[in-house]
Amino acid sequence: MPDPIAQDASSRPAGSLSAWLTARDHAVFHAVASRHWPGAEQFLPRLSHSANHGVLWFGAAAGMAALGGSTRARRAAMRGIASLALASATVNTVGKRSVRRVRPVLDAVPVIRQLKRQPITTSFPSGHSASAAAFATGVALESKRWGAVVAPVATAVAVSRIYTGAHFPSDVLVGAALGVGSAFAVRGLVPTRTQIPAPGRPHTDAPVLPGGRDLVVVVNKASGTALAKARLVRDALPLARVVERAPDELGAALEKAATDGRALGVCGGDGAVNRAAVVAARHRVPLAVFPGGTLNHFAYDLGIEEVHDTCRALASGDAVKVDLGRFTPGPGAEGTPGFFLNSFSLGVYPELVRIREHWAPRIGDWPAGLLAALEVLRGEQPLEADLKGQHRALWLLFAGNGMYQRVGPTPGRRFDMADGLLDVRVVHGGRTPGLRLLAAALAGPLSRSPVHAAQRMRRLRITGIAPGTPLAYDGEVADAPRELLIDKADEALTVYRPLAL
Repeated sequence: MPDPIAQDASSRPAGSLSAWLTARDHAVFHAVASRHWPGAEQFLPRLSHSANHGVLWFGAAAGMAALGGSTRARRAAMRGIASLALASATVNTVGKRSVRRVRPVLDAVPVIRQLKRQPITTSFPSGHSASAAAFATGVALESKRWGAVVAPVATAVAVSRIYTGAHFPSDVLVGAALGVGSAFAVRGLVPTRTQIPAPGRPHTDAPVLPGGRDLVVVVNKASGTALAKARLVRDALPLARVVERAPDELGAALEKAATDGRALGVCGGDGAVNRAAVVAARHRVPLAVFPGGTLNHFAYDLGIEEVHDTCRALASGDAVKVDLGRFTPGPGAEGTPGFFLNSFSLGVYPELVRIREHWAPRIGDWPAGLLAALEVLRGEQPLEADLKGQHRALWLLFAGNGMYQRVGPTPGRRFDMADGLLDVRVVHGGRTPGLRLLAAALAGPLSRSPVHAAQRMRRLRITGIAPGTPLAYDGEVADAPRELLIDKADEALTVYRPLAL
């Protein structure tokens, strides 16, 4: 019986490049189909089947996020899935409709290798290969370590498509190229960590503390993953003294640690870091931050995601100056200011924090946050206050410590932590608070519309605040006074941060 593949190749004009490429393509297909690979007959068809509809990669992403133990692993998993989604959409909406190539004839493929259910779509390009390459490349762009783990699996999936007779080699190569391109396209929309400049101004020197010598680290026992991170700190910094304290004991422990060591360390979320920052600034000692809470915005904006990031900075003595946001009067003694590292707010957010903290111990942080958002937007009334001499109804007044910039489609990072500026955003009162808040979040800094306004300022005075109005700062909630002055203490804090991220 004549070989239909050979007939297909010979039907093209002799000597044409297309005929030569087709012949090579079919030759490689036959070589793979006829070659015996020990153990592959059981493994590769199952692996190929597991990648149907991206199931293998969704499972891998879930495993990375749950077991990776780091923010970088979770971010790599998300980037891999986003890259896969773009690659799959490109292949299925453009690729397969542009080139309607028939699948290979399976005469040369042993039955034991063939897929139990043969695909019915066109052959060019390989969607499985595109998804595999997109996921692996997306993961590697964010985390080389996880990329090295995923790449062999992605390669095996691509090879399995030839081995099982589902695709020609050229289908696989073009599909993989589309997958890699999709991952880089996603990176163009949402930069990776290495593309985002970490705050480096103004750089300053801090004491070099190899192995954590002369460093006292205070751990908030109630913060997210702080206890697990504390074990990592002890392993990475054997000369440091690490003390674990309950939230009501943090204040005294931080004061003592600031006087006992040459630097103050803190392991916890934004609330614990806020308290440590105020103590460090007052005692004029540098701060070493080990993110260990549910929210770690300050550490992440500095480019500190893992324990080893801070350890590298301690070993080299590299640090930066950071502004402290300030609101007067604060929640403490009469007339003394309060401080914030990330943000200060009035309006719906403080109430959201209160509800979230109430439910978090029972149902978890993220479900509690969603429940709080739904409850607040359904029942909360606008805040009444005077701004710049005008009485206003507001859903939200937000003041960020430094200007927040866009990272991809949404604003969310600060590139300069010592710019002397407040990122002030106001969402005016009115109907549909949810839509107004969403519009303000997507609009970014220095924008204005009928429902919101955003400006950069050095100070802001608020008067006429109704009694009992809550305020929030770095995740903490207190009652607001009748009048408030929000400004900044410029370059008041020194924080360890590695130069090479």
